[in-house]
Amino acid sequence: MSLEIKTLQLENSLSKSMFRYTTSLAVAFITSAVITVSSFAACGSLTMAEMNWASAQFMAQVDKAILEKGYGCEVELVPGATMTTFASMEAKGTPDVAAEFWANAAIVPLRKAVSEGRLHISNKTPITGLGEGWWISPATAKKHPQLKTVLDIIENPKLFPDKEDPSKGAFVGCPAGWACQLINANLFRAFEMEKKGWVLVDPGSQAGLDGSMSKAVLSGKNWFGYYWTPTSLIGKHKMIKVPFGVPFAGNKNWENCLIKPEQDCANPQKSAWIKSEVYTIVTDKFKKAGGGSAADFLSKRTYPGSVLNSMLVYMADNQAEGSDAAIEFLQNHEDIWTKWVPSNIASKIKSSL
Repeated sequence: MSLEIKTLQLENSLSKSMFRYTTSLAVAFITSAVITVSSFAACGSLTMAEMNWASAQFMAQVDKAILEKGYGCEVELVPGATMTTFASMEAKGTPDVAAEFWANAAIVPLRKAVSEGRLHISNKTPITGLGEGWWISPATAKKHPQLKTVLDIIENPKLFPDKEDPSKGAFVGCPAGWACQLINANLFRAFEMEKKGWVLVDPGSQAGLDGSMSKAVLSGKNWFGYYWTPTSLIGKHKMIKVPFGVPFAGNKNWENCLIKPEQDCANPQKSAWIKSEVYTIVTDKFKKAGGGSAADFLSKRTYPGSVLNSMLVYMADNQAEGSDAAIEFLQNHEDIWTKWVPSNIASKIKSSL
């Protein structure tokens, strides 16, 4: 065989090998791309409300981090508030997700939107141990173990002297303009607290309410008033929510009287505070087109109230944003969030921190 023929055969062999190698590379690349696109398509891009209070901002940032780092989603956070976010989700289908939606404020229209398929409740317990009510400090509870219920406290106004009139007991309610201001005023009447020697104190603002609690707790004085959790102050001062000592008196009493102005609530009944319903809600569009793994994650994640309060304390003490607290949470509470996701997703998130 001549040298020219051998050279030609070698070139042909090399050419075929190169073709097979190039083809294999192309197939591998296309397969990888298809897998990547398919994986991304399972989550895709979504919008999420970043509500205008600390716990909701923190939760939105944790969701964003987990969905982006673990599932390859694209998450856009948009400013939100309870009623404006609800109205937008119901009418326009955007944002796709509200992570911490306090449903009592819109329970009737929410039920209607869910029944008609426009919205869906993805998670009924995104937070445990949350709610509104009447609180005292741990020091007060320790000094006065007999104060086991609101009924017990009401009989002892002298333990909570009002600074303007120390002969009266001070119950610190909500600032004027808040929905809870009407509820507290009507419950104050229902329990006949004025007759028993109490005054209802309007703190003027949230700063006034916060300052009232903190000043009393830090000075060792008794404090009795309204607040809610999850919040940094409840976590920082380890405040104790006091059982009312009476049952919830029903939705009719609550919705037709207690939440209304005094002139529309002639006969308020004694009642425990209504159970706070806080959900994660999603749009129908998201459930159908952008659900999958993202929806599965949102349905599984639940924050213990004590841990969420501790993260709010971290934000307050360090003047930290929700995004900072999200990283702090992911780094220091693996025992919680790794239960929300598969192990391979957890590994991706850990390696990204």
